[in-house]
Amino acid sequence: MRLSKITVLFLLLIGTNKTFAQGSATSTVRKTSANRKGSVFAYWGWNRAAYTNSTLKIKGEDYDLTLHKLKAKDRPSDVSLYNYFRADRITIPQTNLRVGYYLRDDLAITAGVDHMKYVMVQNQVAKVTGHVEHEGKYQSDYNGNMVIADDFLKFEHTDGLNYVNVEIEKLGNIFKTADEKLHIGYLYGGGVGVMVPRTNTTFLDYDRNDRFHLSGFGTSAKAGVQITVLRKLSFRFETKVGYINMPDIVLHKKGIKGKGKQDFVYGQANGMIGAVYNFSK
Repeated sequence: MRLSKITVLFLLLIGTNKTFAQGSATSTVRKTSANRKGSVFAYWGWNRAAYTNSTLKIKGEDYDLTLHKLKAKDRPSDVSLYNYFRADRITIPQTNLRVGYYLRDDLAITAGVDHMKYVMVQNQVAKVTGHVEHEGKYQSDYNGNMVIADDFLKFEHTDGLNYVNVEIEKLGNIFKTADEKLHIGYLYGGGVGVMVPRTNTTFLDYDRNDRFHLSGFGTSAKAGVQITVLRKLSFRFETKVGYINMPDIVLHKKGIKGKGKQDFVYGQANGMIGAVYNFSK
């Protein structure tokens, strides 16, 4: 009888211990969505951009001109594996780089570079005021419309119109599976930054500038959709609008006096792919 009681007690202890162990293991394991506080992420992608008309003021040692309501466009690279995925050419198209950190489940801080391209439409008719004392074909006083020809002015930020910025993002849920291996959310936010263009401009017979220069500042607001797969791989599709003001644009090669200034509003459409990782237990 005593042996039977001991056997029953032993079996009960084994069963209780096993149940406790299973419960402990279950309590320490939870599915962790990457889109949560403590996660870090990085994205790389491409953009298209559009710009409002702008007034460009340029001034050098022997000229002082204002070109009114200039039209401009972007310059996307032809879509090909060579242009977009070859290691030594990935920065040539219009690109976006962004890294960030989730401060909360629904709030992130990010830093990035929007590498856009800005090209003044050539041979457009625009009002030009001011004067050119530089000897040659275009030496004159100006106060009227003229064709902006190649040998007069080519104005581009094609290496490029670089917006280096910090943004705050607010995130929300649209849909997610029970195991969170598929998560679709929306995002919106805004940011501020500086403009560091490499301006490829030729005016008259001056040699062009070919260096990066801190030229001004920008602000932006955005909204988009984020799709995360397997809690690691993520895709983003965004629209962004912003304001750019550049009062210190370098026009000519180093040592030659010549500056420009302009401001305009822009719109941008971005598509990006990235990775997200959560370090929390």
